[in-house]
Amino acid sequence: MRNSGIKFIRHIEGRKLSFKSLLVLFTLHFSFLTYNSSAQQLESYIQVAEENNPQIQSFNLKYEIAEEKINEVNAYPDTEFGIGYFVSEPETRTGPQKLRLSVRQMLPWFGTITARENYAGSMADAEYVEMAVAKRQLALAVAQAYYRLYANEAKQKILKENIELLETFHELALNSLEVGSASAVDVLRLQMRQNDLAQQKESLEQEFNAEEVLFNNLLNREENLAVEVVDSLFIPEAQTGAQESVAEVHPELLKFDKLYESVVEAEKLNLKDASPKLGFGVDYVSVADRTDMAVADNGKDILMPMVSVSIPIFNSKYKSVTKQNELRQKELQAQKDQRLNLLQTRLEEAVSIRNSARMTANSFIENLEQAKDAEEILIKSYETGTIDFNDVLEIQELQLKFQIGLIESVKNYYMQAAVINYISN
Repeated sequence: MRNSGIKFIRHIEGRKLSFKSLLVLFTLHFSFLTYNSSAQQLESYIQVAEENNPQIQSFNLKYEIAEEKINEVNAYPDTEFGIGYFVSEPETRTGPQKLRLSVRQMLPWFGTITARENYAGSMADAEYVEMAVAKRQLALAVAQAYYRLYANEAKQKILKENIELLETFHELALNSLEVGSASAVDVLRLQMRQNDLAQQKESLEQEFNAEEVLFNNLLNREENLAVEVVDSLFIPEAQTGAQESVAEVHPELLKFDKLYESVVEAEKLNLKDASPKLGFGVDYVSVADRTDMAVADNGKDILMPMVSVSIPIFNSKYKSVTKQNELRQKELQAQKDQRLNLLQTRLEEAVSIRNSARMTANSFIENLEQAKDAEEILIKSYETGTIDFNDVLEIQELQLKFQIGLIESVKNYYMQAAVINYISN
């Protein structure tokens, strides 16, 4: 029994070191190293996601199409060519007309082409902002999936440690059963607790595999690729005086500004379209010689330059477009105000949950310290041969509850920190 006691004490001492390493996650000494390691690893995953994600590629193609639209509108209307053959030849003084050729070119009013280019450019800017929003949302999704994977893996490690600890207690219970200081019920309870923790660990493994597939899909890579996460994360100390706010040029808000600008450019184009249009052309008529008499300029062909003007006399269409543009501007402003309210609300919720996670984590750390003290008492009790295995299970369950709660608090902190970063930067 004494050998088992020594084995137990050594296991507990090793577990104390593990517990201290857990507490060190919240110390300043390793904070920058741990955070930088996590940030660099996560940043590399986000970069891969941006390069491979089909949605980002789709937005990028939409932006390229919108840019190409500028070249499309930077062109004059099609030149018209015409040819006509006189089946019944009209007679003129200089001879019968045989054939008519014509060419015409309509020209938009001065500045219309520039207005079209500006409108197309504003639409391209709006598409670019849409791509920026999609990249931010993808980065947020990758970050939150990463932190879920971290929490899952950390819980598995904790469960493994607790299963090993219970195995040690199980051996102690068997030794105590031999000398009559423990009952068979104690042994069975310890075994059942081990089985329960093993089942929880197996469930976490299944959840990790499913979350890993989701993570790889965000990166648009093979589903079976392993995802590496940091061994530990810490909650940094609260910064006094730091007040998060919605970024002034947040893409979700900037998108409405760019759309508003596109409506402004659309109205400028509408006014240009309401202006007169000029047309220039030339008609050429082939005339045959007269054979019945000799006249001056006999058979002389006809060349007739032409100028035309298209005036929108009935311009109710353009007035209606102007009214629509005014209403569209008001709609976009209302949408921007609504989105700003939503972002501010979401930011406040994220800050509140993040701060709550920090306080909860501190509470779990204090509880784990007390559980450690209770654990030391159990060690001394075993050395005197008076260990109570009911207390053992109770302390073990409390410690596991605090450890899992601490991991959840760290995960929640970083999940909400990712949301705050999405909104305020």
